[in-house]
Amino acid sequence: MVQSQFGEIGIVWKVKNKDAMITRIFLPKSGKKMKCIIKNAHPDAVLSSISIIDKICKKLENFLKGKPTDFSFSNIDLTQLYNFQKKVLLLERQIPYGWVSTYGRLAKKLGHSGAARAVGTALARNPFPIIIPCYRVIKSDGSPGGFGGGAWLKRQFLQLEGIKFNRKGKIIMETVW
Repeated sequence: MVQSQFGEIGIVWKVKNKDAMITRIFLPKSGKKMKCIIKNAHPDAVLSSISIIDKICKKLENFLKGKPTDFSFSNIDLTQLYNFQKKVLLLERQIPYGWVSTYGRLAKKLGHSGAARAVGTALARNPFPIIIPCYRVIKSDGSPGGFGGGAWLKRQFLQLEGIKFNRKGKIIMETVW
């Protein structure tokens, strides 16, 4: 688990072919202990760590302190993703630090210009928030849109990356990918 100013962040991983592979990252939920959240979703989970997971936790801590961080995919289990979701998440991962994109723009880049809602659904089911920073995708009108960690946390993550909001809570669209 990673302690942060936003609350605890949990990492679930398993050993697959002798490699530690992250299967899920849990974002903080107000009033809930991360151990309970993980145990409810994964009753057989054991609280432990190994060096590669500790290194990933350190990268998460750096990100949460506002430092640009590059996360490798070598220890992320992408096999659990359905095909369209995998395409969306791999494309979304290309959005640079400090930039945003819209659901519609991602759909268009995927060659499915009418699939903004499907892109949103794929992002909503992202098991690796932060590592695959789905919070960087917003509505076309500048509204933040949804996020598994809640609207407040999405705003905090975007602000960590230098994204600015206007008085109405919409993103100032200076850096759109």
